[in-house]
Amino acid sequence: MALQTKRAAFFDIDNTLVRGSSLYFISKGMYQRGFFNKRDIAAFVLANLRYQLVGERNQEEVDRIQTAALRVVKGHNVEELLEMGNDVYDRYVSPALWQGTLEIAQEHLQRGEDVWLVTASPVEFANLIATRLGFTGALGTCAEEIDGEYTGKINGKLLHGSEKARAIKALSIEKNIDLSLSYGYSDSHNDIPLLEAVGKPCVINPDTLLRIRAAKDSWPIYDFRRGRWFKTIIAPVINRAAAIAGGLHPAFRRRKAK
Repeated sequence: MALQTKRAAFFDIDNTLVRGSSLYFISKGMYQRGFFNKRDIAAFVLANLRYQLVGERNQEEVDRIQTAALRVVKGHNVEELLEMGNDVYDRYVSPALWQGTLEIAQEHLQRGEDVWLVTASPVEFANLIATRLGFTGALGTCAEEIDGEYTGKINGKLLHGSEKARAIKALSIEKNIDLSLSYGYSDSHNDIPLLEAVGKPCVINPDTLLRIRAAKDSWPIYDFRRGRWFKTIIAPVINRAAAIAGGLHPAFRRRKAK
């Protein structure tokens, strides 16, 4: 007898679930504990900013952000960072959660659907957030560890862009999830591969390029930055304009079926 497939909802973290960058919150907590100096955090923030601007299009920037992040944790004890993660969650993440996104996630859970976080942030911290919020689990970037200490190397690749799509496809096989019936939520055009991998893509607090794509393909748009009135009154006007612009922009034409 074949197993019954499940539905799931996949959520990005930064600016989708949380206002701001989870990596920044982690870095702030580590700096306050003397894990690294101001020069280290400046290099890390610069690498993160450059990567956000060019994304996965430039392998050099991918390598740069990986190196910066891994240098920060190298030699540190895994349990020590997990303990710090709980403090970071309480002090920085919890107050920055988008209530609207939490309500959407809770609706999925109430319907018996899995809720997964999918992020470039460390998988340990992503799992911590998922656990604290009662979600099913999390997918994130995996740093190598030996005998309970981080080595400064990475297992696999940074979970960003198309890597997120690959990750949820692998998870769907493992957990018997039907992606065609599942949902994806993100704020960034870098996550378009993730959104294209599910049957029900949605966007939350979208950047300009993602808003254009969402309007063109009639993906639901939630913008909690400006309140519910924005979604019900102003958003339809912007969406129509974005749809026109999207029709003129070749980067956002539908991909042809292979």
